Amino acid sequence: MRILTGMNISESQASYTNEHVRFAMLPRYALQPVPLILIQPALRRIVTTIAQEKPSLFQRIGCHKDKKFLIDPYNLPFVLVLEPNPERPKLRAYNRDKVPQTQAHISGSFLTLLRMIDGELDGDALFFTRELSVEGDTEAVVCLRNALDNVEGSIAEDVANIFGRAGILSLNILRRIKKN
Repeated sequence: MRILTGMNISESQASYTNEHVRFAMLPRYALQPVPLILIQPALRRIVTTIAQEKPSLFQRIGCHKDKKFLIDPYNLPFVLVLEPNPERPKLRAYNRDKVPQTQAHISGSFLTLLRMIDGELDGDALFFTRELSVEGDTEAVVCLRNALDNVEGSIAEDVANIFGRAGILSLNILRRIKKN
């Protein structure tokens, strides 16, 4: 028997858990060589298009519109910083060792964050099951979560549509991965 996270598990369970962790970290290693300068235009396009198509999303942020939200998909090699000002929203990727000052920090696996943005999972439930970590200005995070919850449709689908067939195919693949 091995002890893992305070629970007794069999060798086969430990092997499965180790394989699951390695699989979850695969995106971090696969994207490590990609320069952030190549990611920035896509992020700019995403935030600009979403702001134009769903202006209420950023308007609902209210008094938190000038805050910076650190979004940390811990199994990616970079973090994202969202500035949700409706007049000039920004979404940028940063190296993990060069993160700017932020007021709120949201962390989870990439697929967990995607499932939440896709409207499939509830942010509160993710927080209480510790699949999602929140630090800093929790009022601002709750406001952002409420704004996301009140958007019609799926933001993940909207983002996929920005990139045409490739985006839609990628989202469908990611949706299948998370179901397994």
